[in-house]
Amino acid sequence: MSRKAPVIELTPEERFTLGSWSRSGKTEQRMVFRSKIIIAASEGKENRVIARDMGTTLSTVGKWRSRFAQNRGSGLSDATRSGVTPRYDNEQLRKRVLETLDKPVPKGYANWTGPLLARELGDVSQHKVWRILRQSGISLTRRHSWCVSTDPEFVPKSAAIVGLYLNPPENAVVLCVDEKPAIQALERAQGWLRLPNGKTLTGFSHEYKRHGTTTLFAALEVTTGLVKTGHYKRRKRREFLDFMNETIEAYADREIHVVLDNLNTHKPKHDRWLQRHKNVHFFYTPTHASWLNQIEIWFSILWRSALRGANFTSPAQVRKAIDDFVIAHNETAAPFEWKAAVVHSSSLKNNYTNLCK
Repeated sequence: MSRKAPVIELTPEERFTLGSWSRSGKTEQRMVFRSKIIIAASEGKENRVIARDMGTTLSTVGKWRSRFAQNRGSGLSDATRSGVTPRYDNEQLRKRVLETLDKPVPKGYANWTGPLLARELGDVSQHKVWRILRQSGISLTRRHSWCVSTDPEFVPKSAAIVGLYLNPPENAVVLCVDEKPAIQALERAQGWLRLPNGKTLTGFSHEYKRHGTTTLFAALEVTTGLVKTGHYKRRKRREFLDFMNETIEAYADREIHVVLDNLNTHKPKHDRWLQRHKNVHFFYTPTHASWLNQIEIWFSILWRSALRGANFTSPAQVRKAIDDFVIAHNETAAPFEWKAAVVHSSSLKNNYTNLCK
C-alpha cells in the first residue's frame, strides 16, 4: 500500500512568496521548478499528475512535497553538503606559503611566482597559493623603493625646514629653489589611430628625434605658491647665482630663506655671494632627502601638465611651453598644504636659530 502524499495548504504569505518565485526571471531555475510543484500540490493535484505536467519523476515531486510539508519554505533549499575535508586548515597553509617565500628562489629564477610556489609546496594548487597571498596582502610583483638619509643631522635640518613651512618668520620670504637639468626637446609623431574594431585612440609613436636640451631653474614662494623660472643651457654655479640674483631682486630689504638640496653648485666652502647678501639664508635638505624641498612637487606638476608626451622640435619650444604653464599656474597659485607630525614649537625655534647662525 503506497504512502499517502501530505496535504499542502498555503498561507496567503506563502502563496504570495511562491508565486513571486515562480514568475520572477531573477530567481534560480531550481527554485522556480520547486515552487511550481508546491503550488500545484496546494491546488489538490496528485503527484503523478504534477510529474506528468512538469516533465519530471514521481519521486522528485514526492521529495519536494514532503520537504515543504516538514520545513515549509526553507525545505525547498538544497541541503548542506560537507564536501571534501580540507587537507590543511587555512592557518597551516598560510604558514607554509610564507615559510616558502623566505627560502631562496629555485635556481634559474629571480623571483617567486604562484606556479613556482605551488610546485615547491608539491600538494597545494596555484589557486590556493594565490588565495593565501591575497588574504595576506602579499603581491609577488609589486616593488617598493626607499631612500634612507644617512645625514647625522637629519632631525635638526628637517625640523628647521618644516618649521619654515608651518610657521614662516614674520615679514620674511621662504623660497624653495632647485633646477631641472637636461629637459629634452623630443619630436615624435602624434595623432589619432583607428583600430580594426572601429575604436579610436590617441597616442604617439615610440620613435622620436632629439632636438637638444634646456635646463630650468625655479623658485617657489612657499606662502603664496607663486613660481619664478629661468632658462639656461647649463646648471653650473654661475647660472645658479645669476638666477638667484634675478629672484631676490623682487624682495629688496626683506629676509629671504632659501631651501636647497646638497648639490655642489649650491654650497661652496667659501661663499662670497652669501657674504654680499646678508639678508639671504640657505637651508640645505638632509642628504638623500630632497623630497623635503617643495619645488620638487611643482616640478612633478609641470611634467604631468606641460611636458609629458608633448611634441617639441627645438629647446625654444620647450621653454615656451614651460613659460606658458608658469603664467597659467601663477594665475591660480596657492600654497601647498604641508603636513608634518607634531613637533614642539620650541624645538623648531631652536633648530631654526642654530642653522641661521
